[in-house]
Amino acid sequence: MSDDSASIISASQPATLGDRLRNIAQELRQETDTQIKATSRILGAAAQMAQNHDQLIGEVVEMVEEDLHEREQSQAPATYELPDLQKKFKTLKAAKAHFGIKANSWDSLATKLNEASEIPDSSETWIPNTTPSQVLDRLDRIELEIRSLQGSMEQVLGLLQKMIKQS
Repeated sequence: MSDDSASIISASQPATLGDRLRNIAQELRQETDTQIKATSRILGAAAQMAQNHDQLIGEVVEMVEEDLHEREQSQAPATYELPDLQKKFKTLKAAKAHFGIKANSWDSLATKLNEASEIPDSSETWIPNTTPSQVLDRLDRIELEIRSLQGSMEQVLGLLQKMIKQS
């Protein structure tokens, strides 16, 4: 009721300097509250963007680690040990025939087999052991995350533009 009477009195009487100062102070409080809310929303959106970014980076790191692990496993050269070769094949002649390698001794056969099984460390020749559909699925998930981040960034920009217009 006091608000109604104050508005009636202020409407019938010219505003005093004190009334104008109170109105200005009230407007400043409202503008400050609006800026606090906008800042809070911006910070919330920025925090969400940071979480999404961290999650996306984590997924990419995980994908790279998996691929590197698969690469290490696929590049692990088969080492041929002399005792294993002698157990598997009764004679040097049988072992040479099996592998199609010319050698004068068990040692030279093992050496040649180990040299032949080494894989070059070139990343250009390496292809991960994943199917195209697995790669496409991962890329689709990453693309969705990027679109989500873009939406969040657009919200932040919209809030910033509103704050600039109000200033």
